[in-house]
Amino acid sequence: MNKIEHIGIAVKNLEKANAVYAALLGKKHYKIETVEGEGVNTSFFKVGESKIELLEATNPDSPIAKFIEKRGEGIHHIAFYVNDIEKEIKRLKSEGFIVLNETPKKGADNKLVCFLHPKSSNGVLVELCQENTNI
Repeated sequence: MNKIEHIGIAVKNLEKANAVYAALLGKKHYKIETVEGEGVNTSFFKVGESKIELLEATNPDSPIAKFIEKRGEGIHHIAFYVNDIEKEIKRLKSEGFIVLNETPKKGADNKLVCFLHPKSSNGVLVELCQENTNI
């Protein structure tokens, strides 16, 4: 793993959260994107070499809506950048981690992503990200 790619934060209202983080970070978000497959609107802020990703549910059945209903707003996941996501999935499975999607899927910000179950990573949802060169 090369670096922390981003920290995902679940929010109820993306517009209000964008205003909060713009004030906090002293700059506006650089991108808003919808990921239909995950039922989420995202907004990204650059912070040094890493990013903050705000996540707002687009429907009540989305993982973000369920997360907020169960735990409230807050840190949802930490994402690590990898050069070869398929190789990392195999490595992590061999180390005993529970992989939620063994086939990388299209995520926000032009990334291929896969997630590790929080049960296998001390209660933290971990995302692996690789640049998607097929787009």
